[in-house]
Amino acid sequence: MPNPDDPQAWITKARNDLLCIDNNLRCSEVPWDAVAYHAQQAAEKMLKACLVHRGVEVPRTHDLGRLLGECLAAGLSSLSGTANDCDLLTPYGVATRYPGEEPDVFESDARAAAEAAKRIVAAAQIAMSPTA
Repeated sequence: MPNPDDPQAWITKARNDLLCIDNNLRCSEVPWDAVAYHAQQAAEKMLKACLVHRGVEVPRTHDLGRLLGECLAAGLSSLSGTANDCDLLTPYGVATRYPGEEPDVFESDARAAAEAAKRIVAAAQIAMSPTA
């Protein structure tokens, strides 16, 4: 079992979510809600990797705005430009998993979510780099 106190464990999980996105986008029939969900998950796990990297206890939340706030409070200012992406992705963390009140996720929504996740992942990688 991966160690949740190791940032690399979180990064590996985030990369797996990105792989799920890439795999789904190569299919002839794409589950757009799943793409959006995995985009949110990749971003969430990378923000949590940043917190672990800084020695901050990871809160149990899917709220990317809250996680971003924790990262900024921990001095990870390179993430400051990701607030809009966090706002875009947060609703996909829970609502897309269950039938009922889930939002409709269209191709354009899912593709925008995937791009937002990639921006957050890139910013998180910079935040955790040795020169940051």
